[in-house]
Amino acid sequence: MTAYWCERAWLHSGVTPGVLVDTDGGTITEVSTAEHAPAGAHRLAGLVFPGFANAHSHAFHRALRGRTHDGGGTFWSWRTAMYALAAGLDPDRYRRLATAVYAEMAATGVTCVGEFHYVHHPQQGRYSDPNAMGEALRQAAADVGIRITLLDTCYLAGGIDTPLAPEQARFSDGSVDAWAARIADQRDTAHARTGAAIHSVRAVPRGDLPAVAAASGDRPLHVHLSEQPAENEACQRAYGLSPTELLHEAGALTPRTTAVHATHLSTQDITLLADSGTGACFCPTTEADLADGIGPARELLDAGVPLSLGSDQHAVVDPLLEARALEHGERLRSGRRGRIAPADLVTALTNHASLGWPAAGRIAPGAPADLVAVDLNSARTAGSRPEQVVLTATAADVHTVVSSGRVIATDGHHALAADLAAAIEEVWA
Repeated sequence: MTAYWCERAWLHSGVTPGVLVDTDGGTITEVSTAEHAPAGAHRLAGLVFPGFANAHSHAFHRALRGRTHDGGGTFWSWRTAMYALAAGLDPDRYRRLATAVYAEMAATGVTCVGEFHYVHHPQQGRYSDPNAMGEALRQAAADVGIRITLLDTCYLAGGIDTPLAPEQARFSDGSVDAWAARIADQRDTAHARTGAAIHSVRAVPRGDLPAVAAASGDRPLHVHLSEQPAENEACQRAYGLSPTELLHEAGALTPRTTAVHATHLSTQDITLLADSGTGACFCPTTEADLADGIGPARELLDAGVPLSLGSDQHAVVDPLLEARALEHGERLRSGRRGRIAPADLVTALTNHASLGWPAAGRIAPGAPADLVAVDLNSARTAGSRPEQVVLTATAADVHTVVSSGRVIATDGHHALAADLAAAIEEVWA
């Protein structure tokens, strides 16, 4: 039995002072109030949030940070560097890199990551274990002490009516059946689950979309959706449908589906997402870095679409900055402040349900014992009302991270993050 006493905690009822969280190790068993920390309880100063969920990650993209930001270009030219990086990955290198990347995330408050995984095979042939690359990611998360949903991605084409390019070959299983057979061999554990993903309507042909949706079963299903206007234009030319309409036709929009980016949507697209119960994952710092655009977050929320947040290519790893960027994007596109309330930003920050962990993301009995303590007296947060600190704090203010009842990071440090620079250099070597 372990108890954590929170100076203040973000509960469903609001910010509450003096909260005692009892656990049986990995799970919260009781939440009560206590004016002072009882003997033996771990004291967490400041404001304690539930663990943050990073709903969209490409771990290997972290090695691109600081290497692709000059010289102009677009999302499409950025992909060239991404393909070159992917060519340097093997299971051992990927495990070392992902371990350091997940440790970087853990120190910022992330207790669960949704890894949108498509680097499956060697450039030629197959690994003896066809899930070796995915297993490297699962092991990396286990080593760091966070949960993972491996969003194993179906990737069959180089674009609409375009064959795979040589640099994309290792992403593909060759057919929906081969992809489905491979992911069927993956087993869920207490800390790792397998989800499914459609890379995009560019990478999965129209005729294969229904089979991917069906094969995903009851797993979470994620899909890159309308990240770029060029994707919408190509889809409309080829099929006379928007990407959202195409996914709807295929039966791929359901309450277990999350549309990642959802940047360039029509009113009809928003209605289809809402009516099907589909969620949307915004990655604001990546969408800004890649000049993708600013998506209709307020319209999606108004329609009843649940939002989640991801760091995607990890140009920034800071969940609090992602939340703030979501609101700032709304301000920039609307000319108005306060478009998304702080409470709604925290809901997006802690949306573990999109990754298939519906009990997580709350400080309540039965939830995983995931706690993120934020300093309220730093140079950034001093004077902030606790209810608004999500708009003033950064990852630098996260002083303690508890995942499944265990302290995994303190004062912005996780022991395994120290290997990050070496892991990046190894992949580029």
